[in-house]
Amino acid sequence: MERKYTDVTIERTKKIALIAHDGKKAELLDWVSRNKEILQCHFLCGTGTTGRLIQEKTGLPVQIFKSGPLGGDQQIGARIVDGEINMLIFIWDPLEAQPHDPDIKALLRIATVYDIPIANNLATADFIIHSRFMSEEYVHPIEDFNNQIKSRMETY
Repeated sequence: MERKYTDVTIERTKKIALIAHDGKKAELLDWVSRNKEILQCHFLCGTGTTGRLIQEKTGLPVQIFKSGPLGGDQQIGARIVDGEINMLIFIWDPLEAQPHDPDIKALLRIATVYDIPIANNLATADFIIHSRFMSEEYVHPIEDFNNQIKSRMETY
């Protein structure tokens, strides 16, 4: 089956999901504070406690979803699918087991399927937000899965 692609545009104003596991929340809060000037130009959202802490500590507006273990990761994944989130900063703790690990893997998988920028650590987050693409529109091709499904249906 031939793979077909479609262009997707990430607008100048990015829609950024901010998530951190408990052991990494302080690091993410410090990073957000250091990068507040850049982040205030974009739409921010986050899961439960992380979103509330960012709002409280930095004064930045944050759309808050449920806590990760209560479905927040899945809420963010659904918004990635719908094109309502186009960047993921997810500072996870690789040394701490998470009870909702399947949800985390599903979120990372869907972010990869939809080819959005993903930072799993602060160094990558720095590279992303200090990129020239943060202040301009970015157009990139992603695999056209709807076209693939349509082709599969035609073969039956």
